[in-house]
Amino acid sequence: MPALTRRRSPDHSQECWLIYYGDVQVGAIAERTGDPHNTEPWEWRCGFYPGSRPGECTSGTAETFDEARADFEAVWKVFLSNRTEADFQEWRDQRDWTARKYAIWKAGERMPSQRPSSIMRCACGETFDSHRPDEVLIHVPHITATQRAHEIRHTEPIR
Repeated sequence: MPALTRRRSPDHSQECWLIYYGDVQVGAIAERTGDPHNTEPWEWRCGFYPGSRPGECTSGTAETFDEARADFEAVWKVFLSNRTEADFQEWRDQRDWTARKYAIWKAGERMPSQRPSSIMRCACGETFDSHRPDEVLIHVPHITATQRAHEIRHTEPIR
């Protein structure tokens, strides 16, 4: 079973510690900013999504970092007892998919769902991939018969 580890966040100007369970970020402890001076200066968050249901992730505030850490650890034990390996894998899959998405965008490419589709529907009702010759050949007779029946004619290309 992995131990909890903390890593200082390079993305925050105030003190912020990201908490990991193995390779999964499961929470954070950070100095609060923008709150009135008479409020507790530390905030903690416990949980991760995807991999948990709404309402299972919790948060709180504390006077000191050590209090915030103790509060986090108490809540973490309960949260962890309700997790399975599939929950952690769901978070990893989302992390990896997001990293791939940003790498595709950075390279100036499109996501697969943004590319023109090569899937076609034949007159016989089946769908096929028009980029696969073996699938196209099966459906050519159906398509040409339908075009003849509807008197669809193709003109010669302009030269």
